[in-house]
Amino acid sequence: MARAGLTAQRLTDVGADLADEIGFDQVTVSELARRLDVKVASLYSHVKNSHDLKTRIALLALEELADKGTTVLAGRAGKDALTALADVYRDYARAHPGRYAATQMRLTPESAASSAGARHAQMTRAILRGYDLTEPDQTHAVRLLGSTFHGYISLEMGGSFSHSAPDTQETWTWVLGALDTLLRDWPTTPHPDQPS
Repeated sequence: MARAGLTAQRLTDVGADLADEIGFDQVTVSELARRLDVKVASLYSHVKNSHDLKTRIALLALEELADKGTTVLAGRAGKDALTALADVYRDYARAHPGRYAATQMRLTPESAASSAGARHAQMTRAILRGYDLTEPDQTHAVRLLGSTFHGYISLEMGGSFSHSAPDTQETWTWVLGALDTLLRDWPTTPHPDQPS
C-alpha cells in the first residue's frame, strides 16, 4: 500500500527542490527517500527508478521555465523580447540551479513529445519574427540563441567569469546587444547549390 501523502507529483516537487540543493546529478530515489524519511521501497509505486525521477524533474523544470518565458514575452518584440527571454533563463538558473541543469537532460522521444520543449522553440521563434528571418536562417538563429544563452549561463554558474572584469552583468548585456545586432543584420545564407 502506498504511504499517505506520497504521490508522483509530490516526489517530483521534492526531487526538484533536492536538485537545487545538492545538484541534479546527485538526485536518486535513495536520496529522495532519505529526504522524506521513508523507505526506498515506498517510492517505487510512484516512480520507476532514479532515471524516471530525473525525467519527471526535467519535465517540471521545462514547464516552469516555459511558463515564465511566455509571461515575460507578452507584448514584447525585437531586442526587448530577446533580452526578456534571455533574462528568464539566466534568472531561473540562478534561482534553481538543479532544475536548470535538469532542462538540459536528454529525453526519450516519448518524454520529449510530452514536454514543454516545443514551447521553448516557439518562444524563440516568436522573438525572431521581429527580425524578419526566413528558413533555414530562422532555425540557425534558434540554435544560436539557445547555445549562447546556455553556454554563457553554464560558464557563469561554473565560476568561469568570477575573477575578471568587467562584471558578468555588463558582459551579459553586451552579449545580448551583439545578438540583437547580428539578428538585425543577419548575413544572407547562400543556397547550397550556389557558389559562395
